[in-house]
Amino acid sequence: MQQISQTSILVATSLLDGSDFENARVFIHHSDQKDVVGFILNKPFNRSLNELAEFSHSNPVPLFNGGPVDHEHLFVLHRRPDLIPGGEPIGDDVYFGGDFQQAVNLLNNGSLPESDIRIFIGYCGWDKEQLDEEIGEGSWTVTANGGKGIFSF
Repeated sequence: MQQISQTSILVATSLLDGSDFENARVFIHHSDQKDVVGFILNKPFNRSLNELAEFSHSNPVPLFNGGPVDHEHLFVLHRRPDLIPGGEPIGDDVYFGGDFQQAVNLLNNGSLPESDIRIFIGYCGWDKEQLDEEIGEGSWTVTANGGKGIFSF
């Protein structure tokens, strides 16, 4: 069976057509013996950051539908620890979280290019056994990635 690790990318197969995961590319942010958490990289959300009430002052930065879990919170992947303090390194030049207000300020003043950040509404989450079963049945293929190219999906 294909091994899942932090920074792997799951590629949905045709078995997931018609679901939230149709044609999805999921970047794995966290993987341990119990849980796996990731973000769908290639599904734009139907609203921009400035369309959310608390960020109406923001530029129209694209949002991505990170997955079907927790659409009440925003999650961030970025590659600019020099500009966004507090992010957790999770792969080759990929950081999770950090000072979100600082990121918004930098996006608004043009100091942070949109190509260096992905803002997600929601995430994907599985029990490790559940995802192992889905991989075993052929719903996903797993690729080792390390975080390369995830900002260009």
